[in-house]
Amino acid sequence: MTTASPQPATKDLLNSAVNNTSLLSRKGILDRLFTKWFDRLVYPQIWEDPEVDIRALELDQHSRIFTISSGGCNALNYLTVKPNSITVVDLNEAHIALINLKKAALKHLPDHESFFDFFGRADRAKNLDAYEIHIKPHLDEKTIDYWEGREAFWKPRRIEYFTDGFYRHGLLGRFIGAIHWVSRRLGYHIENVMQARTLDEQQHLFNEHVAPVFDTRLMKFLCNRSVVMYSLGIPPAQFDEMDKESKQTQQGMHNLLKERARRLACDFPLEDNYFAWQAFNREYDIKHRRALPRYLQQAHFETLKHEIDRIQVHHQSMTERLKAMPANSLNAYLFLDAQDWMNEAQLSELWQEVNRTAMPGAKVVFRTAGETSPLEAKLPEVLLAAWQTDVEANRAWTRQDRSAIYGGVHLYTRQAD
Repeated sequence: MTTASPQPATKDLLNSAVNNTSLLSRKGILDRLFTKWFDRLVYPQIWEDPEVDIRALELDQHSRIFTISSGGCNALNYLTVKPNSITVVDLNEAHIALINLKKAALKHLPDHESFFDFFGRADRAKNLDAYEIHIKPHLDEKTIDYWEGREAFWKPRRIEYFTDGFYRHGLLGRFIGAIHWVSRRLGYHIENVMQARTLDEQQHLFNEHVAPVFDTRLMKFLCNRSVVMYSLGIPPAQFDEMDKESKQTQQGMHNLLKERARRLACDFPLEDNYFAWQAFNREYDIKHRRALPRYLQQAHFETLKHEIDRIQVHHQSMTERLKAMPANSLNAYLFLDAQDWMNEAQLSELWQEVNRTAMPGAKVVFRTAGETSPLEAKLPEVLLAAWQTDVEANRAWTRQDRSAIYGGVHLYTRQAD
């Protein structure tokens, strides 16, 4: 067993990333509430579509990737194309512990079936034995401390989440569960969407079982409360962008969220949309195994097992990790929705490092809560001078993203000097 080097606490990293306004302001108070709420496992699964990322960034064996971890899924999904390297960062120590667990499991579990039991089904009692025998001996102490720790003294160890449905845990997993519970109390069963066999049936069942939930007085009230959105990992700055968009389009926040839920439920076949499976069925397609992320598919297991050391993980902010990297060393960046959290000074500091580390032809993909990119409004023109984006192409990427929870997917490409 290796020993972990000292790392900053999650709350310290989140404080510097999110709390960029006065405590005396409304935003300052909400930011600090969000920071406290976010200091735990948030995403058992990442909610950005890796197939869009892989196509937009044209990932291949020459790619030198820089990405945020979140649930760790997409870093592993990108690894299926055998890139040159993947540098992973995250502010949240729970997400770092999760990707470290996945890395050790890929490397040391005996076969794909045992790996699928652990992270695909994620509800088998025997997963504890697999952890003790095959995974734990290869984890650093900090990761062991996290998974063998408890959220509260009366709760089970976190590693036991993998014996009773891991994807029902974490802030997002519990939030999805709460939506199902509230919907049933209101007389609706949103899981019935999964009975559909065609896109037309998906739309019909959505209209019957899901859309009416958003039109109830309770949901209208909840959708307009930024604190409620914390469990979706939406900080106050993102909520404000969504609120602004809903007002500009005169549709109300509940209708904006209903439209995104409609896209998730209706715009893509359920047979391979694992985001819809997690939202409406609260599990992956464990029977037919079509609605799965790449890293859980048997066809990619041996590749991942052999290539796993190409992933290097850092409990650090994007900007600080980029500062430690050589110039002209990266050509693919994935920022998820992190830039929505940033003010002008933080964005400028980040993009100074992007410009320094980017190779000619490098590409950047990120998501936004609203439809528009913040870069043109918040960055000095000189920092974006070498980058081009296509608004119509970005709208096409947004329409292709099966998770459908973001307002925009944006691709920027660095031009040759």
